[in-house]
Amino acid sequence: MEVILLEKVGRLGTVGDKVSVKSGFGRNYLLPQGKAITATAANVADFEARRNELEAAASDKYTSAKARAEQLAELVVTIKANAGDEGKLFGSIGVRDIASAITAAGVKVAKAEVKLPEGTLRELGEFDIDVQLHIDVIQAVKLVVEAE
Repeated sequence: MEVILLEKVGRLGTVGDKVSVKSGFGRNYLLPQGKAITATAANVADFEARRNELEAAASDKYTSAKARAEQLAELVVTIKANAGDEGKLFGSIGVRDIASAITAAGVKVAKAEVKLPEGTLRELGEFDIDVQLHIDVIQAVKLVVEAE
């Protein structure tokens, strides 16, 4: 399936690239999310007419992500949780908890932007959590988990 990308997609291309993807990926992800359009002659002509507008929108998203990253760079977030004597949590702290704590601290973050490659947090301590604000902008946030 041939598609034209409307925004930058990791490991695939940038705005305006005509790429070949598997039909399921195109139909189920790229097209419904508005990240691409099918590469028909009419869509190619329409895209070329709108190219400057789409590139400007992509640039605006990038600059706003960089501004949010600068706000997150100096942020230290503290979450209080129930824990046992040995430092193990009763339960865990996931991306929803972290996103709501960062948002409460003053920077709006969606739970999809918080990355926990090793899974949820299950113990007390300090952690560096990656927040991916844009495909090219990843910022580490210091998270402190304390006992209640």
